[in-house]
Amino acid sequence: MDEREILIADKDSEIRRQVADYFREAGYQVETTDSAVHVLCSILEKQTPVVLLADDFDRKIAPADLVHLLKKCNRRLAIILVSDEVPLPMERRLRQEGIFYHALKPASANDTEEIRLAVECAFEKPRKDH
Repeated sequence: MDEREILIADKDSEIRRQVADYFREAGYQVETTDSAVHVLCSILEKQTPVVLLADDFDRKIAPADLVHLLKKCNRRLAIILVSDEVPLPMERRLRQEGIFYHALKPASANDTEEIRLAVECAFEKPRKDH
């Protein structure tokens, strides 16, 4: 699969739009959502390889529980948690559940370097596994 597909899961529509626009301009296929059900369906049906997941994405399901479910759907999925602050116990649990990387939420539309590098590494990882 040569297409670089990303799913951006964030309840903040402005952040979704900014990050999506950035990655579309960089040549990625981007899908956005504010629905946990949509994320699960996308991972199951499309096998989307990379998810940018906001830590406060869904108030009904804890981030670590959602990561656990997503990894059950696709163990090779690279989940990049995007957040301002995560309490240390939650950070530990998220790492145990298998997040690929924890990036800070962009402060502005021009503050995407960390997420860009994390996404690039996530797409390089499967090649190294073979």
